[in-house]
Amino acid sequence: MQTRRCPALLISAPGSNHGKTTVTAALARFHADQGRNVRVFKTGPDFLDPMILERASGQPVYQLDLWLAGEMECRRLVYGAAQTADLILIEGVMGLFDGSPCSADLAEKLGVQVLAVIDATGVAQTLGAIAYGLANFRSELPFAGILANAIASPRHEEMIMQGMPLGMRYFGGLPRAASFTFPERHLGLVQAEEIVDLESRLSVAAAAIALTDMAALPAAIEFTCTTAEVLPQLLAGVRIGIARDPAFSFIYPANLDLLRVLGAELIFFSPIADQALPDVDSLYLPGGYPELYLQQLQDNVTLKAALQSHFRQRKPIYAECGGMLYLLESLTDKAGKRATMMGLLPGDAIMQPRMQALGYQSAAMPGGILRGHTFHHSLINTSLAPIASGQRLYNTSQGEKIFRLERLTASHLHCYFSSSPTAVAQLFLP
Repeated sequence: MQTRRCPALLISAPGSNHGKTTVTAALARFHADQGRNVRVFKTGPDFLDPMILERASGQPVYQLDLWLAGEMECRRLVYGAAQTADLILIEGVMGLFDGSPCSADLAEKLGVQVLAVIDATGVAQTLGAIAYGLANFRSELPFAGILANAIASPRHEEMIMQGMPLGMRYFGGLPRAASFTFPERHLGLVQAEEIVDLESRLSVAAAAIALTDMAALPAAIEFTCTTAEVLPQLLAGVRIGIARDPAFSFIYPANLDLLRVLGAELIFFSPIADQALPDVDSLYLPGGYPELYLQQLQDNVTLKAALQSHFRQRKPIYAECGGMLYLLESLTDKAGKRATMMGLLPGDAIMQPRMQALGYQSAAMPGGILRGHTFHHSLINTSLAPIASGQRLYNTSQGEKIFRLERLTASHLHCYFSSSPTAVAQLFLP
């Protein structure tokens, strides 16, 4: 058993929209500005918050998900980060006890103390009761204290402090200000590269953190890790082309790591901007926001022709969610604008005003079962019969359809590759 100590903190809240990402990003930027090596993780399968956190810390942000990745993989990731980090921050998902597994489960398994961020809008002394409930709901939970968010005035903060129960650590609060909150759209936060004033927002938020007790490093935690399994190089010599641009950006960094560990060479390209495919054996089209870039994707006819040629040569293509929508005949956005897509899969996709699917699912792929997550607003109409359907974690209703045509595999699922390296290799092997 290997061990390593490093200051660490898990940032959670009573629920969504309390400011977890803002506070985590502010902490990361403040400590990075002090010359510290800050590593940030995100609890759960989210793609968007990590984009902000990566900009704030200057380091790649990995997901920690007890179901998708498993406890051993989560321990391996934080242990690896602790080798060089001066501070590890973990942003929770939803509320502290929401879901199964939840953020509290991760905090207990890793032994990382929880900082609860609580939005103080419309509440004063009662905030102390909320804090008390979070701290005492589970007796084994390591709890650091609370940080109030959206404080309206000095008097408002005085009333909040009056309500703090005995023994509860109050780290301070952030003022109510639009200058460091992050804009949102239908799947969550706007992507980091689309926020033109992101750097100024991060600087303002870091300056606010500097005025709280969070300017000091949290307690050091001892992280442990067992020796990792040595995987065979099942993809040795395979060149995989990966779509990566503002339309296709939902990629787990751990997925890329796994492909490299299996021996693959990764080459990135942009379906929006590039006129030709790189010389590759297989393609990976991840999810993202293709509906926001309909005109650019439709007009890039030379790249579409190259992708169609790749398919006709029976070379592997693996597509997730937005990547699958790009492979259909057409895609229509929420405003009713329709654009011609690849036409490799029969049928059309239409964006809906409401979410169509959310949650964990396992997917029976050639070579094994992959664990994944679905989160989308699109409906597809296709004559193609699925080869299988995902199995939902928490109920028995049918999950996402999985389609296979020649060497093309596609579904709405975002899969976590290390859950079945053998299945992943089968998706990309020529």
